[in-house]
Amino acid sequence: MRGTEALAAAARRLRDAGVDDAARDARLLLAHALQVAPGRLALHSGDPLTEAQAAVFHAAVAARAARQPLSQITGRRLFWGRSFQVTPETLDPRPETESLVAEALAGPFTRVLDLGTGTGCILLTLLAERPGASGIGTDLSAAALAVARRNAEATGVGPRAGFLHCSWLDDVTGGFDLIVSNPPYIAAGEMAGLAPEVRDHEPHLALTDGGDGLGAYRAFARPAFDALLPGGRLIVEIGPTQGAAVAAIAAAAGFAGIRVLPDMDGRDRIVAACRPDASG
Repeated sequence: MRGTEALAAAARRLRDAGVDDAARDARLLLAHALQVAPGRLALHSGDPLTEAQAAVFHAAVAARAARQPLSQITGRRLFWGRSFQVTPETLDPRPETESLVAEALAGPFTRVLDLGTGTGCILLTLLAERPGASGIGTDLSAAALAVARRNAEATGVGPRAGFLHCSWLDDVTGGFDLIVSNPPYIAAGEMAGLAPEVRDHEPHLALTDGGDGLGAYRAFARPAFDALLPGGRLIVEIGPTQGAAVAAIAAAAGFAGIRVLPDMDGRDRIVAACRPDASG
């Protein structure tokens, strides 16, 4: 079977399975099976598939039809223009999280702490964009930290990135001028309504606190304040209805200059705050 025929059949199967943008996903899966860049697929899609390529493609399509996330099947996700390894043990980096990175890069920093680092995409992007900076990522998942370490080496920032297996700031020492986090903020009651790709395939530890979705912010707000140098910034991702609640948690912990910022779709997505400097 030629690639074009396999591609058409795959797109039909994915549409029947309820996959959004089935044609796009079929193309990306075929590029994965052929081991070519997606932009070069047109140069190869008319060729007959080898037995090995066909086997990889059919297995990938079957997994996607079962609603496994595309990034878990291909093992990669683009974030801020860089490719990161993704596994079932890590949260799939999402475009809206780039809003957090953009806000972090809007100010100076030399020492950054990423709470619940997962793939490491936030921390490693910040270090790659600021060659003079160093940082630490923490996570409760040893498997996620192994992925983050591999991503650190692949992005060339390994010597400047450290990782700790702990809850939030439990084993963290030293002062930081930037603390970032994309914590589990989905309320337990919202889990059933998530897309199957998220609900059934991504680690629940990275999605929900099992309660109202605000538990992580309550847990790390004051320790983060204490770990920041005067004038240091805290920037966290939130759910689109959580701006006021997270801002209140930050204020109670002593933070000032609190702002709720939108993502690219205009929904509340980021809370940014700072520890007051010595002048108040």
